[in-house]
Amino acid sequence: MANLKEVRNRISSVSSTQQITKAMKMVSAAKLKRATNAIVQLRPYAKKLKELLSNLSSSLEDGSSPFLQQREPVRVLIVVVTSNRGLAGAFNANAIKTANNLIAEKYSEQLKAGNVSIIAIGKKSQEFYERRKYNVIGNNTELYNNLNFVNASLITESIMEGFLKGQYDRVEIVYNHFKNAAMQFLITEQLLPVPKTELAEEAKNAAQVDYILEPSQEEIIAELIPKNIKIQLYRAVLDSVASEHGARMTAMDKATENAGDLLKALKLSYNQARQAAITTELTEIVSGAAALSAQ
Repeated sequence: MANLKEVRNRISSVSSTQQITKAMKMVSAAKLKRATNAIVQLRPYAKKLKELLSNLSSSLEDGSSPFLQQREPVRVLIVVVTSNRGLAGAFNANAIKTANNLIAEKYSEQLKAGNVSIIAIGKKSQEFYERRKYNVIGNNTELYNNLNFVNASLITESIMEGFLKGQYDRVEIVYNHFKNAAMQFLITEQLLPVPKTELAEEAKNAAQVDYILEPSQEEIIAELIPKNIKIQLYRAVLDSVASEHGARMTAMDKATENAGDLLKALKLSYNQARQAAITTELTEIVSGAAALSAQ
């Protein structure tokens, strides 16, 4: 059985850890509220923008926008959205695993040819793919320090420019979709070219209205499609941020419970060791007294 000093040190260490996990849980809960408000406010706008785009583009030809043109995916770009910090359970690991599975299942030939590029949003994915010698484009770890639509649009603009120049034939994004504080699920979406099936489905669900348009329908589409792409990437990042705080809050709550269970076990062990030490001392005293009386 461990001596009393060792058990006391472990109790002190676990108590300090429990205080830290409690504090991190409270911080994540406060940040989760703000992150949830941001994504909940953006989702209706993003959905309505996609519906409007679907309604307008349903009557246009396929070549109306270069972002709608389907090409053979010879060069592929994968956008992996993770976080800058850990201690959020399997949040980051699951996003990276999903991206790796996507590459292995759909783009293994492109990977062998060196035609798979990565844009990592978040330090965890940035470090993961850099260590494994992937073609990682840029460094976007600073985005979370000042997350807003303008800064997120800079990343989207570079992606759209690369697509127009033919550097990428397909762009896919992997991120955690926020459902609630205890549940996030991985989403893989094709960002470019804009999927026709998705537009057709949105157009089917949206009310078909014959608008009188000024300026022309083509000009409006040319303006809306880039804006829609930017909104979709920004929404994915906001979803990931809310999911991160929810995952960290859940992980820290579980860690606090585990620390409490460990403290109970350590205190029981400490009391048993202390009782054993007292019993040993009493036995020695009684034995010494008996030896003296026998003389």
